[in-house]
Amino acid sequence: MTYSDASRPDLDWSQIRETIKLLTVSAAQMDGSMKDGDASVNALATAFTGMVENLAAIREQLTGLAESENRENALAQCDAARRKIDDAIVEFQFYDRLQQCLQHVSANLKDLSAMIETPHRLYNPAEWCALQDAIRGRYTMEAEKVMFDAIHQGKSIEEALALFEAANQTGGDPDIQLF
Repeated sequence: MTYSDASRPDLDWSQIRETIKLLTVSAAQMDGSMKDGDASVNALATAFTGMVENLAAIREQLTGLAESENRENALAQCDAARRKIDDAIVEFQFYDRLQQCLQHVSANLKDLSAMIETPHRLYNPAEWCALQDAIRGRYTMEAEKVMFDAIHQGKSIEEALALFEAANQTGGDPDIQLF
């Protein structure tokens, strides 16, 4: 059965179906972007692994040479390059955190779509409570839970984001979380 849509409404038109379409598009966009991001990050990780191996081989060659100012400078440059690579790897860990957050948002949108398209769930407050509990339960960072709770207490997005930032700054979460 085909349903009417906003561009061709009839008596069967439903704002709920329109909402579901928009939620589904949003989830699909996030999923697609995450896959693209993963491919790029995997390519970068492979490149960094190769650079670390190359630096180790260069370092080994240099240590086999007679001591000289040039050798020491080259070893120092190897060490500096290795530190920069280590810093880049830390940034990848932040990407992992972002990736997890986007996965939560995508799953939340999909669950919300399923809720909205099922009439017996849509109009059942217990189902809404269960969905909210499931969404909050996905969060691994305390700052996310603080933001979720703030929104559900009626705070504005700006207030919730401020609380999120404050929770991140007060040590509620470590700077880096590995998943």
